[in-house]
Amino acid sequence: MSIIELRYDRLGSRLRSIGAARIDYDRWGSRARSVGYLPLSYDRFGSRLRSIGPARIAYDRGGSRPRTLGTWTIEHDRVGTRPRRLGPFEINYDRLGSRIRQIGPMTVDYDQLGARPARVHLPGQHAELPEELLVPLFFVLHLAREAEERRRSD
Repeated sequence: MSIIELRYDRLGSRLRSIGAARIDYDRWGSRARSVGYLPLSYDRFGSRLRSIGPARIAYDRGGSRPRTLGTWTIEHDRVGTRPRRLGPFEINYDRLGSRIRQIGPMTVDYDQLGARPARVHLPGQHAELPEELLVPLFFVLHLAREAEERRRSD
């Protein structure tokens, strides 16, 4: 079993790394520019993530819900608010449905307060998170963060 640590900035608001994959932010510190060596791109207004490295993200007609990440289809719950599957990866939540617990083979643990993901457990011995797991992990955490920000602003 491998444990991949998630690290945050001093204030604890921005994810700074997933294991060895560093996350860099734009000049204002509000948008991630890259995760590891994979560049991130956004739409013209800078509000929606459009790609993670070569994996493009397509949205529904309303433009609010992602439908695909690269070649993977994204399935949402009945209400359409949370992703339930990302390609081959099933996404599971805790009993209350507020925290992500599992993304495919990765199990997500939270900090002592239970407020933010702190580490990811995955089977096997990995010194670093392979790209085929880094991309879905970052993307699902990104979606969860966006959903949390929307809830706070409502």
